[in-house]
Formats: sequence, structure tokens, C-alpha cells
Amino acid sequence: MISFTVIGFRSHRLSPKPIFSPFPSLLHTRSLSLPLPPHKGKPTNRNTTHTLVHSNPLLSLIENSKSMSHLKQIQARMTVSGLISDPFASSRLIAFCAISESRNLDYCTKILLNSECPNVFSWNVAIRGYSESESPSEAVILYRRILRDGGLRPDNYTYPLLLKVCASLKSDLMGFQLLGHVLELGFNADVFVHNAVIHMLVSCGELQAARKMFDESCVRDLVSWNSLINGYARAGLASEALRLYQEMEDDSIKPDEVTMIGVVSSCAQLEDLNKGTEFHQFIRINGLNLTVPLANALMDMYVKCNNLKAAQEIFSDMKNKTVVSWTTMIVGYAKFGFLDVARKLLYEMPEKNVVPWNAMISGYIQAKCGKEVLALFHEMQAWNIKPDEITIVGCLSACSQLGALDIGIWFHRYIEKHIIFPNVALGTALVDMYAKCGNIKKGLQVFQEMPGRNSMTWTAIICGLAVHGHARDSIFYFEQMIGTGLMPDEITFIGVLSACCHGGLVQEGRKYFYQMSLKFNLYPNRKHYSCMVDLLGRAGLLQEAEDLITSMPTEADAVIWGALFFACRIHKNVVMGERAAFKLFELDPHDSGNYILLASMYGEANMWDEAEKARKLMKERGVEKTPGCSSIEVNGIVYEFTVRDKLHPHSRQIYDCLFQLTREIEIVGSVPDVHGFRDNFFLGSEFG
Repeated sequence: MISFTVIGFRSHRLSPKPIFSPFPSLLHTRSLSLPLPPHKGKPTNRNTTHTLVHSNPLLSLIENSKSMSHLKQIQARMTVSGLISDPFASSRLIAFCAISESRNLDYCTKILLNSECPNVFSWNVAIRGYSESESPSEAVILYRRILRDGGLRPDNYTYPLLLKVCASLKSDLMGFQLLGHVLELGFNADVFVHNAVIHMLVSCGELQAARKMFDESCVRDLVSWNSLINGYARAGLASEALRLYQEMEDDSIKPDEVTMIGVVSSCAQLEDLNKGTEFHQFIRINGLNLTVPLANALMDMYVKCNNLKAAQEIFSDMKNKTVVSWTTMIVGYAKFGFLDVARKLLYEMPEKNVVPWNAMISGYIQAKCGKEVLALFHEMQAWNIKPDEITIVGCLSACSQLGALDIGIWFHRYIEKHIIFPNVALGTALVDMYAKCGNIKKGLQVFQEMPGRNSMTWTAIICGLAVHGHARDSIFYFEQMIGTGLMPDEITFIGVLSACCHGGLVQEGRKYFYQMSLKFNLYPNRKHYSCMVDLLGRAGLLQEAEDLITSMPTEADAVIWGALFFACRIHKNVVMGERAAFKLFELDPHDSGNYILLASMYGEANMWDEAEKARKLMKERGVEKTPGCSSIEVNGIVYEFTVRDKLHPHSRQIYDCLFQLTREIEIVGSVPDVHGFRDNFFLGSEFG
């Protein structure tokens, strides 16, 4: 961490006397003030029209120089002629080394530190060069050198550069120290410095401090408003950003394209299509330039507000599309289920990086298309697209969906081999994968070895233990999570209630269910009610389960009534089972399982006429039995089988093996009606 605490201003450094130079007009140039474009290989214009440049052949050669070797020849001539001792002349050498296309910042620093009397422009241009480099903190080191050496004091063009560095590094400590220097020197009344301070505070997440400085300032301009509005938007405070925009309108400040990016992004966060459309109309009516970032923001707003057509229109009209533009549309198509279109768009991208591939993977994960995710990962490798942590998290989620343990282990090894930093997201995905793929022991090991855990990590292990029937362990980890100070969410409670259900822990289930709202201010949703109905039903507390359903603040869905129906069949409560069944027929009349289960319940109660009526009702409604489907992973390949499936090349051997297994089961006498089971199996019923 760079610190200024040991460096103070000496009294002569604070002298208001102007710094002497034979060319004072060139000591400061407004091109050094914020906002400054980042250096991306394209140089910033350093040419000057000063008469000395045109009258002196050596300085004129510097302005037209194209390489460092050429510059060094000019420097040698300047040294021999004595011109190098002139502050303005040496500043041209420093400017070339700092911001030209052939810049060399190490050589720039050598010239600067060996100059006899470098002026403040030379220091500023060197600071600027470093601020736009891959080592921006070097700019602050140069600033410290100015303070340490004395003789010169920084000016109001120095601080915007340094504050920009603090903003890019998100270093609030360094920024506040610079702010102290700004206030001590009295530069806070300069609008460029003022805007740089607000930009730094916003970038460092100090929104309250930024707002205080903004409210108390008398020099704010459109840039000030834009910095704060976009700062609120980036921080997720969309409503506050829109309120500030309203204040800006009340002050009769006309917005520009940057303002619109902030307010349109806020509408996207709030999913406020009406407001977002109004801003789009405002942009058209007032002739604002539809820049690429603004067009991207509008597309993102329309996608998040479920207006894919409007986003597509903007995308089609764009002449200069960026990776963000393409990625936004890929996300949009994937969100609405147009995965083939999204993938086609991915292939059409002129420039590809990992971001759009991750967007495509995310779309497949949401659509439960795990196999396509793994295929896409192999395509990434063929395209030489290096995966990142987000890619691997997506692939681990695909393994979780497929139950593909072998492939999940391969990704675990991939993480270790490629030294991807095991952050919390990756660790959580590994725990979830191992738990869902049947290896809870390995999931616990990964959990214990993680250096840091968040609430999602704890939720993954709690739910994993619950699914594997380790009810007491799941509850233990839940209590441990609470003890660490982390707050559970709705999914955590689904895990702990499921654990209670698997373990038949009625008292504990009641306790945690009521703790949701009373202790953690979380309100149970249908999934929580489903867990409780299942828990109570399995315990034979059918009336309590039905009373819980009728007391729900929202209408119970088919899952909840299905849990009660299943419990009624187990405990042979035909009357309540009928009520639950006919409620299910209303909610989901085409679910064949409900009719079959009702007929079976009647049959077990020797109510054969009612059983026949249930089967007849199923036929009258045209409901057919849903074909069963199962999957299995063998040697890293996931195979799917459906009823009457004979597509697998080894289907004959598979059926022979299953026949032998059936015979073994029949011998040990573990399966009632084994002949019926075997006959149904080979007829291709639900076991196909």
C-alpha cells in the first residue's frame, strides 16, 4: 500500500508564487485534465504549436520522431549543444517517452530524474504516462518524489491524474490522503479536481462522501452529476440514481449520453420497462448520440425487462458492435429459451473471448441442458478460449445436473492443474457437485479444506447432507452456520427442512419453520410448505398437514397437494386422499401419476369400483402414462434410457444383464410380485 503519511508539505512548497519557465503557457495543458482516455496502444496527441518547436530543428525532430532510437540520437545532440538544460526542451523528450506510440516509461523516468530543473509539466506528463500504463501505482511514486525533492509544488493538473489512478485501483486510503493534499492546497474549487475527487470516491464505493462533497460544492457541472448518477447505478442503488436525475432536471441541467447510460442502467436493475422506454424516446427526440455504450445499456435494459424484440432492433441497427453488444444479445436469446439462435450468434461473433461463452453456458444451465454445457466447454478448448472461474463453475453445475461424477472429478483436477485460485464460488460449486453426484464424503472434505466460506457454501453442504439422509449432520452444520454470524436464506431453510423430513424430526421441523419469520425475517414460500406437509404427512399427522395447507397465505400448488396425497396413501386415509387427489386433478389434469396413484389407493382399500372409475376418468380425459426416463454415467459418458428404448448399440446385453439381476432379486425374495416386475420390465413399462 502506498502511503503519504510520512510525507508532508514544507512551507516553501505551498508558496503561491508562480513557477518560473520561459514558456509558461506550455506548463499546463487542458489535455491533461480528466476525463482521460485509457492508453490502449494509441498515443495521446503530444504535439505543440509553440514557436520554439518550429524554430528549433532538434525540437521539431522530436515532434516527428517515430522510435526511441531516433529520440536518443536527438537527445545526444541536445546534450552536446546544451539545449538539454532548458526545462521546456527536456519536457519534450519526457513527453515523447511518456505518451507517444513508442513510449518507454523507464527511460522517461531516467530523463526526468536527471534533468537539471524539470518543470511541473514534465512531472505531470510522466505521471500521466504511468497512470495510463499497466503499473499505474508508479504515478503515485513519482508524486511522492515531487513532495520529497521540494522546489516544485503539484498543481491543479497533477491531482486529476492521481485521483484517476486511485479510482482505477479502488484505493480509498490513497484517495483520501490525496484529498487532504487537495484541500490543503486549495484546489477543491477547481472543477476538474472537484470532479476527479467525486469520481474517485464513487469508484471506491464511498458514495456518501461523494454525495456530501457534491451537495456542498459550488463548482459542479454535468460531469459531476454524471459521476454520481452512474456511481449510484453501478452500486445497485437504482432508485437513488433516478432521484438524482430528477434533481438534475429540476436544476435545468441538460443530460448527455453518459447521463443516459446511468439512468437506463437503473431502469434495467428495476426492470422498469415503461421508464426505460421513456428514456429511449428522450434520446431519440433530443438527438443524443447513440454511442456504443449507450446502445449496449439500452439493449441490456430491454433484455432484463423482457422486450427481446426492442433489443434485437437496436442490435441490428448498430454499425460498431462490441463484445458487450454480442454478449448482451446472447444472454437475451438464452434467457427466452432461443438457445439455438444464441449459439449461432456466438459463432458469428468476429471477436471471441470467454465472456460470451460463459453467457451461453449460463443459458444452458438455466435450461437444464447439462450435456450441451460440457460440449460447449470442449468447443471452447478447440477455439483456444481459455476458461475462467465462471466457466468452471458453470461446468460443475452441469455435472451436478447430470450426476456426472467422473467428469466433475476431472474438472476438480483441472482446477488444481491449472492453478485456478480456489475462490469461494469454485469451492461452493465443487461441494455442490460432489453432494449431488453421490459423493458426500468428498463434498465434506472440500468444504473443510476451503479457506473461506459464504452462506451459499454452507447451504450447499446443508442441502447435500439432507439429500443423503444425514439429517442430524445437516442440522449440526445449520447451527454452525448461524454461529459464524452468517444469515441463512430461503434455500438454506429448504435444506434444513428437507433434513428434518428425511429424518422424521417433526419437532425440529416445526421449530425451524416458525423460526424463518420470527427470527430471520424470512417468509416461507411454497417449497417450505411442501417440506412441512411432507414431514407431517410421513409422520401420520395428516390433519395438521391439511390444516397447514388451508392456512397458507397463497394457493397451494400441485407439489404440496401431491405430498399430502402420497402421505394419505401410505397411511391409508382414503377420504383425505380423495380430497387431495381431486384437488390435483384441478391443478394438473394431465398428470398420469395422480390417476394411477388414486386407483392404486382404492385397490389397496378393496374399493375396486372406485379404482375402475379412476382408470376410466384417466382414459376419458385422454391422459396417457408418461414414459419413464433414466440416465447413467459410464466412463465419463452420460447415457439416457426411456421406455421401450432399443437405440443403444448394446441394448441386448443390457437387457440380459437386467434379466439376471431380476432373477437374483427373485431368489433372495426381496421384491413382491417379481414375475409382474420382470414382465413389465421387458414389455418396456416404466423400467425401460
